[in-house]
Amino acid sequence: MDYKVGLLGRVALLTVSLFLLSYFILNSAGVFAISLFIILVMAQIIFFLSYAESSFKKVRQFLDNIKQDNYTNVYPVKFDGTETDDLHIEFNAILAKLQEDQAEKEANYQYFRSVFQHLSIGLITYDEEGKIQIVNTAAKRMLNINQLSLISEIQNINKELHHAIHSLRTGGSELIKIAHPDGIMQLSVYVIELVMRDSKFKLVSLQNIQSELEEKEMEAWQNLVRVLTHEIMNSIAPISSLAATVKGDIESKIDNNVPVEPSELEDYLMAISTIEKRSEGLINFVSDFRSLAHIPTPKFQTIRLKALFGQMETLLQHQFERNQIQLKCSIEPDDLILFGDQNLIEQVMINLIQNAIHAVEDAVTKVVSLDAFIDEAGKIIIEVTDSGKGIEEEALSKIFIPFFTTKKKGSGIGLSLSKQIMRRHKGNIQVRSSLGSGSTFKLIFNA
Repeated sequence: MDYKVGLLGRVALLTVSLFLLSYFILNSAGVFAISLFIILVMAQIIFFLSYAESSFKKVRQFLDNIKQDNYTNVYPVKFDGTETDDLHIEFNAILAKLQEDQAEKEANYQYFRSVFQHLSIGLITYDEEGKIQIVNTAAKRMLNINQLSLISEIQNINKELHHAIHSLRTGGSELIKIAHPDGIMQLSVYVIELVMRDSKFKLVSLQNIQSELEEKEMEAWQNLVRVLTHEIMNSIAPISSLAATVKGDIESKIDNNVPVEPSELEDYLMAISTIEKRSEGLINFVSDFRSLAHIPTPKFQTIRLKALFGQMETLLQHQFERNQIQLKCSIEPDDLILFGDQNLIEQVMINLIQNAIHAVEDAVTKVVSLDAFIDEAGKIIIEVTDSGKGIEEEALSKIFIPFFTTKKKGSGIGLSLSKQIMRRHKGNIQVRSSLGSGSTFKLIFNA
């Protein structure tokens, strides 16, 4: 109320002064009186403007404090019921609330920063210029450094890691082996690209999976030895038994000086032939095993998936027609391409399609589908789906183990080779299956 009264009073006083000034000018009053009233009017105008701007100055000062995040100012309150006093009370309430929010925001920031620093996974964030924003304790420990200012400094630690960080896009991951005072580390590198307030930056996570890999490697060796032992014993046991029988029979005849009858010679010949066949089978088995360890380095080139599917259809057309199997192909987009080794990818596709053909042999509806598309993460996906009986859950965890097979005449190396070929392409192969609904093998290629 005091501000309005003061403002109205000054307006009234200025009005009276202007009226008197006009009166003196119209009645030809003396120069001194007119000059005096002119000075008086000008002074009143100056004081009026100054009074009118006083509240705006307080508001401007209040807004400047907010702009500069300065919430410590306190405006004086006299509790006299004036509008200025009410304005100061509101200003103080707003500043107190902003100060409380700032304190809460700072507490949350310190909390998340503390969590960030104490995570067991190494985390690094950097901007478009390569300047490090945050690097946590786990990352420093993995990289064996005390400080990191620029992401380019990682090149001095490990060039492969530096290249992976720069080349990977959102959702991409790669395994990098680095030397460390505590021993060799296998780091799983994962990258996410983020945008915050129109500024782009990358979040890099580093996870040491050496112990997990060693555990999986030991498990893989145990499974492999179990399969190898089973396969080799299946071949060696009959050979050993048959050889012992023939040896015992011949020794008996020599000791008793008994001549060998022609019919017995035929039996010996049959036994030796059987031993030869089983030995050849064992040699082929060892040859298959060696092929698993000698997959050639991929020669990358452009592969048009439409042409690839067409080649598969032509190559296996006879088997589809003979078994009355319907082949369905779908490619989205129609001109989809990927970069890989043509021969190796064809080998993987043949393995998967052959498996699908075997899977639908006893099915009522015999359908094999080939689908290619780009998923939400931008990765190229090829799926081979069959309408067979599906794969039992117990077998699903073993189908990629060398020499494991669910087929009567299978070698058990097709899926193992396919998995290794996909790993050489920095990709992966997955399977999903349900009994009675068929199976889908999924090839994943990083775009």
